[in-house]
Parts: sequence; structure tokens; C-alpha cells
Amino acid sequence: MSRSMAWLASLSFWLSVLCLVVAGIGSLYLALSAVLVWRFRRDEPPAPAVFPAVSILKPLHLDEPGLFDNLRSFCEQDYPAAVQIVLGVQDAADPVIAIVRELQRRFPERRLDLVVSDRQHGRNRKVSNLINIGEAAVHEVLVLSDSDIAVEPDYLRRVVSELSQPGVKGVTCLYHGLPIGGFWARLSALAVDTHFLPNVVTGVSLGMANPCMGSTVAFTRPSLEAIGGFRPLADSLADDYELGERLRQLGGRVAVPGLAVGHVSSEHTANELWHHELRWQRTIRSVDPAGHAGSFLTHPLPFALFGWFLGTQTAFGGADVAVWPGGALCLLAICCRMAIGCAGARRFNLRHHQILLVPFRDLLSFGLFVASFFGKTVRWKSDAFLVSGGTLTQAGADRSDADVVSSSSLL
Repeated sequence: MSRSMAWLASLSFWLSVLCLVVAGIGSLYLALSAVLVWRFRRDEPPAPAVFPAVSILKPLHLDEPGLFDNLRSFCEQDYPAAVQIVLGVQDAADPVIAIVRELQRRFPERRLDLVVSDRQHGRNRKVSNLINIGEAAVHEVLVLSDSDIAVEPDYLRRVVSELSQPGVKGVTCLYHGLPIGGFWARLSALAVDTHFLPNVVTGVSLGMANPCMGSTVAFTRPSLEAIGGFRPLADSLADDYELGERLRQLGGRVAVPGLAVGHVSSEHTANELWHHELRWQRTIRSVDPAGHAGSFLTHPLPFALFGWFLGTQTAFGGADVAVWPGGALCLLAICCRMAIGCAGARRFNLRHHQILLVPFRDLLSFGLFVASFFGKTVRWKSDAFLVSGGTLTQAGADRSDADVVSSSSLL
């Protein structure tokens, strides 16, 4: 064997070892995540002596799959105090107004207030909508939630009970996938259930993460006024995360109760799924670049496959050194990911979403993770924005980057 060939064989060997070590550590992380998901917050906080009245803020834009059922779930809350639901749109011709009118007809006992205002307060249109509808909220406890969220009848009781605990300035909720559609929607829901949800649970359980998610952000009116309202968030990409940071700066914490609300996944094509999840990845990278980079450990299967492949190319003592450990680690990584899905399904009473697609889903998620480091552009409707430090700035009108992210909402 020539010197150059020997050097390449040695490099291949050590790269194989490195990849297999990463895969082993990553598999242990997945196993730990499965345990933490299974045990997460089984205790219920005590309910307040008197439940306060609540205003729910719902920024809307156009119709979307499952929207009527999502909104109806908020109208069907089993809550012992007054509930106001404020629904906001920015265009008087928006077809979503017809859905709001139908809800008002079906739930005459509920206070459903529609706010139509095209006032723009910054580059983040969702926050502009929140500023407009927030002026119509009448109660002291405020709960904002994205339009693609569906909840159980006890949702409001549990969120407000958590908010009433000492030292809690805000409440946010985990969410699971709720597929509406075919293969790509189910694949999207699988990512939520087996990647996003366990990563958040693990981070919270180990004190390594302080999430605040658009699924739910609950707080009081005095807290909102103390942080200057929604206006400071008008140019933020990750407005929910920024809102949580500001609530924590008041000297309290943002609690994560032991429930998971439903997040509708309705992607119809591979292209739609790719761009939607790539925007998520870039959002996470913008607010926590170090944590995002370190999350490579949560992708053990690609490293196990790469280590397996490199090992089969390395002759050492007449044997392929990584055939057995590489194959075993691939199987271990897949089983640990499936265990996470099963633990989440049992803990939060979820349906299994194509659990046999876990290997393909893992490889796709790793591809999105890698792609998230190449480009800083996101697209909201027809507008392109550059993301810098979590802040949106208008991109050039003639910008045509191949990595522009398309989405119906930023969060």
C-alpha cells in the first residue's frame, strides 16, 4: 500500500470512529429524552381560589386547513369565569372573516370580538395584528395562541392554574403534531412528535432551555404593560421567544405545564414541507446559534450511517472494522427515536404518526439542520426579509435567492 493510500485509510478509520462515537452519544441522548418525556410534569398545580376572566388573542390571516375546528376548540372551553376571544384580521376582504361570523352564530353565548385593522406597526405582521387586537382585550389575563393550534376543553383551566403559581410571569405550552392531509403532513407531524417536542422537554427538564412558543403565551395585563406591550416586538422574527425573554426579565419564569396542545400540520408537497421546516430551523438558529449548532448530537442516525460507510472502506487486521458497531448503532438510533415517539404518545395521549417512517424522517431532519446554516433569508407572503440577530430587515425587491423560505406565518 502506498503512503498516500495508507494515510487515506487512516483518516477514514479515525473519521469512522469519531462518527460512531457521536452516534453513540446521540443515541444515549435520545434514550434519556424518551425517559424525560415519559415522566414530564405529571403533577398538576393547584387551581386558584377564584379563576380570573380571560381574553384570548387570535391573530388570523386567510383560511387554512382545520382553522374552523381549531377556533371552535377555544370556544368550547370548560372554564368557570368570563372568556373573551378577540380575533383580528388586517384586510376587510379576508375570507377568514366568514369563519369568524359562523363561529359567532354557533356560539352566541361566547364573546367573540372581530377586529379588522390594516395598521402596520413594524415588519412582523403578526405582531402588528396583535397590537391592533390587543386594544380590544378587556380582561386582566391575556392568552395569545396561533391560528394552527387546537386544544382540549380543560386547556384554559390548566394554563390559568399554572399562571397563578408563585413566581410565574408567563405560561407556554408544548405542542404535538396534528396532521391534516396526506403523506407530507404526517411526516411533518412526526417531526414535531419525535424531534421538536422531546428536545423541548429535555431542555426544560435539565434546565438548559427557556422556551416560549406561539402555541400559547399567557400572562397578565400588568406584565404586558411592564415590558412595553407588543410594540417592542414589531421587528422580531421570533416574537414569541422574545416575549418570553421580556417576561422573564420582570423577575419571574415562563412555566411549561404538563400538557401538549395540537399543532396542525397541513403540508401538501415536499417543497412546502422543506421550506416550512427550514424557516423553523433558521428561526431557532437566529435566537440561539450556539444551542442550534450543538444540536447535531440529536441526529445520531446520520452519523452512525456515515461511520458505518467509512468503516467498511477501512481494512484493519483484514476485517471491516465498523460493520458490526456501525450497523448496531444505526439500529440503536432508530429504536431510541421510536421509543421517544411511543413515550410521547403514551404521556400526552397522542396518536402514532407513521412511526415506521422514523429513519427517513431522521435523515430529512438532518438535511434541514445542515441547510439551516446556509442563508439568512425568510419569506413572509410576498415579502423577503433578512434575519440578523433575530430581527427582520427588508430584503431587496429583486432578491431571488434559491434558499428563500416561504411560509404563511413566521411562527
